[in-house]
Amino acid sequence: MHNLYRAGAVALAMLWTSGLFAGEAPLSLSEAVKIAVTAEDPALLRFDVRAEALEDRAVADSQLPDPTIRGALANLSTDTFRFEQENMTQAQVGLRQAFPAGRTLSLTGERRRGEADIERARKDLAIREIELAVRTAWFDQYYWLQAQASIQESQTAVTELMRSLRASYSTGSLTTQHVLRAELELSLLDDQLTDFQRREAITRADLARYLGAAAVRPLSDHMPVLTLPPMLNDMETVLVRHPAVRLADAVVDVGSTDIALAEQAYKPSWALEAGYGARGGGRSDLATIGVTLSIPLFVGNRQDRRVSAATLDRGAARLDRAARLLDLQRDLERANADWILLGERVELYGAAVIGRARETASASISTYANGRTDFPEMIRSQLAQLEVELKRVKLLTERGKAWARLDYLVGDIQ
Repeated sequence: MHNLYRAGAVALAMLWTSGLFAGEAPLSLSEAVKIAVTAEDPALLRFDVRAEALEDRAVADSQLPDPTIRGALANLSTDTFRFEQENMTQAQVGLRQAFPAGRTLSLTGERRRGEADIERARKDLAIREIELAVRTAWFDQYYWLQAQASIQESQTAVTELMRSLRASYSTGSLTTQHVLRAELELSLLDDQLTDFQRREAITRADLARYLGAAAVRPLSDHMPVLTLPPMLNDMETVLVRHPAVRLADAVVDVGSTDIALAEQAYKPSWALEAGYGARGGGRSDLATIGVTLSIPLFVGNRQDRRVSAATLDRGAARLDRAARLLDLQRDLERANADWILLGERVELYGAAVIGRARETASASISTYANGRTDFPEMIRSQLAQLEVELKRVKLLTERGKAWARLDYLVGDIQ
């Protein structure tokens, strides 16, 4: 009897908790996703900040290096240290401006902008991942709530059944063993309910990571209407637009820029210099202008190696892209198979299995009353109906998660 009181207390607690948010509109799947992707989540904002920083670096890194200025006192006699003593003594000032080789500056800025594109692609991929995480948690939350409701209904049904059979106990047709068996089943249902509540709390915490206070809102009692996905061939053609592939494309583009940067080292860098030397004693001042030029002669172990390394890095990035596309193709085929076959199982349960389980449970009560079925068999039929109903809800939510994976891979199914 203690277990019966405890089950009732748990049910009252759940009713009280749901009443706290009774005024709240049910949290739909689409609204949950919208809240998650529009929230000021640091996991998304960081990509914008990094991209903006790289855009600033692109401007800064594409500028000429700062000019350098030189000052000197040249050819000063060390015996008297008199400025006017020697004709060649000069107070010199010079200016030097360096110019990197070829298109190094513009390509460096282009590389930074390519890195900014990588950060934006990472943000798009993170948004897809958040959408998938929220949908998965929403479907899990829906299942655990529906499972708790089914458990409570079964507890009520078994309790009412025991009450209706109390008269049999006085006549001896219902033994103490039968009563203990029924109480054991109620205790197991009580434990199962507690476990479902624990799992619901976990999934609610998963939702709260992205939804905040909205995660405590009740969910709808009905599964959302899921848009039928396109045919598999049509979905395969759009995989190249997946954020993970676009991220890989951005990495390949940066690799191409790295190759072009490495090739600039074959070209000479140069610098323009100008100087002015003032002399004392009424002698004429001197001016100097000149150009310095680098001569890339020994390129075998420097420029050639750098170009080779950049080329290999880009090749590795292309292989990463190909591998990622194959992974997405595999995931798409799995999710599509789950979507189709789970749909068939849902239809089977809805059309036949649940109806037969209910008929069996109802018939077991009648046959027990007529003495043709023992008490444990009747209890098992009641619990079998519960298992079948839970299985159907589980199949519905698993199919919903398969749909969520398809939307993650293809995008904008709904």
